[in-house]
Amino acid sequence: MLFELLNVLVFLVLIGILYVMQKKYVAFSKRVFLALGMGIVLGAIFQFIYGPSNTITIRTIEWINIVGEGYVRLLKMIVMPLIAISILSAIINLKDGGKSLGKIGGLVILVLVGTAAIAAVVGALVANGFGLTADGIEMGAKEAARAGYLQGKLGDVQNISFTKKIIEFIPVNPFQDLTGARDMSTIATVFFSGFLGISALGMAKKKPKSFEVFKDMTNSFHDAIMRMVTLVLRLTPFGVLALITKVVAGSNIGDILNLGKFVVASYVALIAMFIVHLIIIAMIGLNPIIYVKKSLPVLTFAFTSRTSAGAIPMNIETQTEKLGVQEGVANLAASFGSSIGQNGCAAIYPAMLAVMIAPVVGINPMSFEFLVKLVAIIAVSSFGVAGVGGGATFAALIVLSSLNFPVALVGLLISIEPLIDMGRTALNVSGSMVSGLVTAKVVGDLDSSIYNSSEDNDVEDKE
Repeated sequence: MLFELLNVLVFLVLIGILYVMQKKYVAFSKRVFLALGMGIVLGAIFQFIYGPSNTITIRTIEWINIVGEGYVRLLKMIVMPLIAISILSAIINLKDGGKSLGKIGGLVILVLVGTAAIAAVVGALVANGFGLTADGIEMGAKEAARAGYLQGKLGDVQNISFTKKIIEFIPVNPFQDLTGARDMSTIATVFFSGFLGISALGMAKKKPKSFEVFKDMTNSFHDAIMRMVTLVLRLTPFGVLALITKVVAGSNIGDILNLGKFVVASYVALIAMFIVHLIIIAMIGLNPIIYVKKSLPVLTFAFTSRTSAGAIPMNIETQTEKLGVQEGVANLAASFGSSIGQNGCAAIYPAMLAVMIAPVVGINPMSFEFLVKLVAIIAVSSFGVAGVGGGATFAALIVLSSLNFPVALVGLLISIEPLIDMGRTALNVSGSMVSGLVTAKVVGDLDSSIYNSSEDNDVEDKE
């Protein structure tokens, strides 16, 4: 008990340091990266002194997790209200009366799915380049149990068709979806809010007084929600510190070393795809270095928290306040990006697994026919992977089952799943922001002066 208390006190001291820095108006991004560094060091100390399975480590993490998980829950608390009111407000304030809404939504989805297809190719090439294969990977008891569980889930996944996914986008009970009850709740909330906004625009001419009242109420509620978002985002450095401490302290180094080659290959693929994102940004006439500097805080949070949906508030704030993306575009990109075309979870990961399994079943993973089929399946299945729940795991199940490949390999990688998932989530969020930038640039809703500004617009500066 004494050691647990000392560990928590050290953590609280680090929290105090971050709080003092906040009071002294140290730049938000600097505090986030300092929190990341302190968390890595603190977690490594716990790992070295006690080990990941020690009771002291486990109980210490439980206390620290109050801050980490509490922060993530606060973000999830505001996700649905933020999506609903932001999209509604953006539509009723459109200068062209909503005529560009379809074009914006279509472009966002096109970029998300298109980059997922590119990511699939990147994942396949990297896996082949590293010579990864499913043959010879040992299965422990924990992995065997997971593999058996996934095999049982395979039937459920195979029964979910692409057309059924599309139908699930339409909410039966929008109030239920506002609670996040379904895996498709995010997209369903976007659908309902968009439908409500279009309906409101339709009464602008027939009932202008009612429309103005509705518009004023919506904008006022939007201001209140955005203020709440600002208050929550101020806690980001504290959340990052707790989350990364938990990851480092609780990771099993032995498992990581045993499958180290796959971990390294995964991060090579993720970094390669991030470079592709930067190339895309350069192709639309923007400076990719500026994008890196301004997106790092939200990518750091995504990396430590492993939640694309939880990153939506900071994603939107980064796009609008730092990258100059118009609010309506940013909301659609962040919302759709949490469920569609996830470059890391729905593309790179299943592509790498497919390439690893292919030689075992007698298929050349680099044959043109196989690659075309793999990319096509991933592009389609990435369109609403969240519909089956489980993120990357179920994305892999969909792809592997579509190829008639065995799915046990997904269970074999359970021990290193959290470590890889950190990078995958960060890439997912980057993909959604790139889709917002590309769409805003194409439709003329990008404020280049904000993008090119060197100012660090901290959340503390907003009133």
